Amino acid sequence: MEKTKYKYLGDSDQVKGLPQPSLADAYEDADEVYDLPAPTSLRPRNVDLSEAIVERVSVRQYSDEPLSIEDLAYLLWVTQGVKYVSGRPATLRTVPSAGSRHPFETYLLVNNVTGLEPGLYRYAALSHKLVAVKRSRELRDSVTEALYGQAMVRHSAVTFLWVAVAYRSIWRYGERAYRYMHLDAGHICQNLYLGVQAVNAGCCGIAAYHDDMINSICGLDGEDRFVIYAASVGKLRKKQA
Repeated sequence: MEKTKYKYLGDSDQVKGLPQPSLADAYEDADEVYDLPAPTSLRPRNVDLSEAIVERVSVRQYSDEPLSIEDLAYLLWVTQGVKYVSGRPATLRTVPSAGSRHPFETYLLVNNVTGLEPGLYRYAALSHKLVAVKRSRELRDSVTEALYGQAMVRHSAVTFLWVAVAYRSIWRYGERAYRYMHLDAGHICQNLYLGVQAVNAGCCGIAAYHDDMINSICGLDGEDRFVIYAASVGKLRKKQA
């Protein structure tokens, strides 16, 4: 924290005139890319905002009901959806980000989503598509282990893994960016907490994970790209009469 104070910062790469990093990761070389239902086609149930805030809780136990692909598309949209690309260029999304840098890629451990085989996926936010990273049911166990054996990961329909692409923020803010990335991650997860209520689901934010292990599973170097936050999601259990 001390070394991220302004008095220690020099000129950022933006001030030095260095090229801006890309707004999002490419996916053109991916073997499997899936179209998601368009955000305008999604019709989640109406939820009063004040009620959603009051009712917000962390949910760690889920039903066996699968999450629909429409539900997943909606949750991806409310957490990282791109509303507009400005001429700077920058993306304006459904969540705030310092300087509109939006330094995250959303990875997903898919366990129980209709139409998708279990495995690891990535959300291509600019085109609202899903990219297959690894296809394996066994990933459920390895990701759960990397998140310190928390049972809700194994039993979730999907677990969100937010990956920081650090230079997107560092380019503008230098070392100060490490503060902003953590703040931005909180904005994203809060939208997930509110959004799940519109699809009869619950979620639980997760900050306890074995850094090297989860980064290795996702194919990340742990320095320029690293998991910064996670959240399990699943359909709610029916209340007992």
